[in-house]
Order: sequence, then structure tokens, then C-alpha cells
Amino acid sequence: MAQGALRGPSDYSREPPRHPSLRINAKEPFNAEPVRRDLVASYITPVDLFFKRNHGPIPILDDIDSYFLTIGGLADGPRRLSLDDIRKLPKYNVTATLQCAGNRRTEMSKSRKVRGVGWDVCALGNATWGGAKLSDVLQLVGVPYHTEITPSGGKHAEFISVDQCPEEKGGPYKASIPLGQATNPAADVLLAYEMNGEVLKRDHGYPLRGIVPGCIGARSVKWLDRIDIIEEESQGFFMQKDYKMFPPSVDWDNIVWSTRKPQMDYPVQSAICSLEDTSAIKPGQVTVAGYALSGGGRGIERVDISIDGGKSWFGAERFQKEGIPYVAGDITSDKWAWVLFKAIVDVKGDTEIVAKAVDSSANVQPESVESIWNLRGILNTCWHRVHLLATTKLRSFM
Repeated sequence: MAQGALRGPSDYSREPPRHPSLRINAKEPFNAEPVRRDLVASYITPVDLFFKRNHGPIPILDDIDSYFLTIGGLADGPRRLSLDDIRKLPKYNVTATLQCAGNRRTEMSKSRKVRGVGWDVCALGNATWGGAKLSDVLQLVGVPYHTEITPSGGKHAEFISVDQCPEEKGGPYKASIPLGQATNPAADVLLAYEMNGEVLKRDHGYPLRGIVPGCIGARSVKWLDRIDIIEEESQGFFMQKDYKMFPPSVDWDNIVWSTRKPQMDYPVQSAICSLEDTSAIKPGQVTVAGYALSGGGRGIERVDISIDGGKSWFGAERFQKEGIPYVAGDITSDKWAWVLFKAIVDVKGDTEIVAKAVDSSANVQPESVESIWNLRGILNTCWHRVHLLATTKLRSFM
């Protein structure tokens, strides 16, 4: 690739600066998440505190005028688009939560060992993404809205990056989504060049990334180089040999990757972020706050809290934007975004506090991690539990 064009380096000598408060789970490639309290301090996650998920060194672009996105494959292409070409299309701002499929993996690994980066409960963030709709971009290469299959047999849109991933033997990260989703304006799939009103930072896909709302973060490909319309779903490593949900009976000796489809949207999820897994507290009123979300644009109907380990329950307050009541599915609510929750509880002694969410389709989080354990440690959505130890003196680990 020519000097000045977007390129994925082979070493980590030009990594961007990162916020010092992030909890680093892997240094090379860099994977980090914010601390719990920082995550739920605001509905829109500050860019610096948004989780960082990478599979190789961060790509470099020295000259924005040298950047082009190629649209090709089974469409009227190929066509090269500059960032200016994409900016000329109608701009949309979509507030959407991105969640790594490995969120809460550390907790799952305590049940049985799993493979992957160890994440606490903060491998997600909520941002307002600005850019062009993929459905508008694909019209430029003769693919109309609501196209399930092109005349030449294209059924999927594949995003291809420039980063160098060991899993791809040094090749780029790639993933695809069904063409019907890519060409549906209501699906809000974006080619984003802004995050929270600012130009994308390098860690988050500069100069252009895909945003696929309601899907696991692995499908929102960063540092886009090309988009191909293809007949079958992407054959890349992260579609075919990763991010698939297997039952607890499957291990690394008997796994057959082809027996499961790539994971796309995610199940209903919630976590308490105002407290650590074990917190020392003074008896009295304690704030229980956190997030809840569901995939596919489903809203959050309830967040249930228990202060006796799950024997009895009551509802927490749910909210998104200040001063606007949250109603799942209402036009005033952000359908692709998380919902924050809060409850004040009276704690008299040692106890276990539990949170579980219910989405607008009445899906509920499973009680135990054992029933959803899988060898890659993805989609841990069991009830989230924290233990409170009553003490007259707050300890230093709070």
C-alpha cells in the first residue's frame, strides 16, 4: 500500500495515547476497559473511557486525501469513494451501544476455564455515531434499499479492514452482515466518521468504520478499506472460527466450528457498576446502579433487583436521557442504546445483591453461568451478583 494511505503496521511502535484510568487486559494488542463507576457516570460514554478492543497494531493514516473506500464484489462496481464522497451523502447521528461478545468473560472463566481476553463488566460503551447510512452508500453501486440478493447473487456485505491480525496470518480483520440488513435504512447501519460529535480517534476506527447497531461489537469493523458484496457470509477467522455460541458440552477436542452460525445480535444483559464484586459498606442506604441492554433493537422492559440473593425482587428505575421518561420502544427512546438503572436499597448486614433485566420480548437473563458456559467465554449474560460485607470502617479496596 502506498505511503500515506491507510495501513496496518506490523509492530506497536506508533500506538495512540490512552487514558490512565483504563483497566488494561492485554497490552499488545491493546485491550482495555474503564472502571465500573466511570462507565455509568454518564449516558454517553466519553471517547477516552470507551472500551478498546483490538486484534493487532492500530492502523495509521498520514494523509486523509490519500484515503479511499472501495466498494466491490457482486454489485455495479468496483467504485472508489473518498471520505469527501461519503460526507456528501446525508449524515445521520445514531446513538448505539457497542458491546464486546466477551464482556463478563472473567466471571464465566471462574466456572470453567475459557480462552480469550479477560473482561470484567465494562467491555461496552454508548456513543453517538455520525456518518452515512450503508444503505445510501450501496445505492451508489446499484444496490437499492431492501435488497436481499443482487442479480449476480450477492447476499452479504463484507467489511474488510487494514489491520494485521495474527488470527488471519497477518491479514486484515473482516466480517459480514446480511445484505437485507445492510440495505435497510431502518437498520441504521452506518459508515461512521464521527464519535460523540468529534472525528473518530485512531483506537475507534479512524478515518471510517462500520457501526452495526444491535449486533455484537465484532461486526462493527474499524479502519475500513473495502466493502464487498459476496454470495456467502464472510469466510474470515472472526466469522467462522470465533464468536460462535456453543453448548457447555463442547470443548476444544470435539468442537466443529461449521455446526454453528456466527453470532450477530446479543441477548439481554445487565450489570451492577456502582459496586465491585465484593464491597465493604456501612450498614444503611446503598446505591445500586448499572446498565441494561438487549440486541436487535429490543428495549428494556424491567430491571429487577434482589437484596437477598434472588429470593425476592423489586424494580429499579430505568432511564436514558435526563428529564425524558424511558419507555421501551417509544420514539423518544434510543432503540440501539443501553438503559441505565438505579435503586436505593437498605442494607443491614452481609448480603448478596443481584440484578437481572427483561427485554421487550420478555427475554430474561439466565440465573446461572453454568447453563450458558461456552469454551470461548462469550455472551455471559447470567444474573449479575455482588457481595456486600457490612463493616463499621470502609476498607481501602472500595
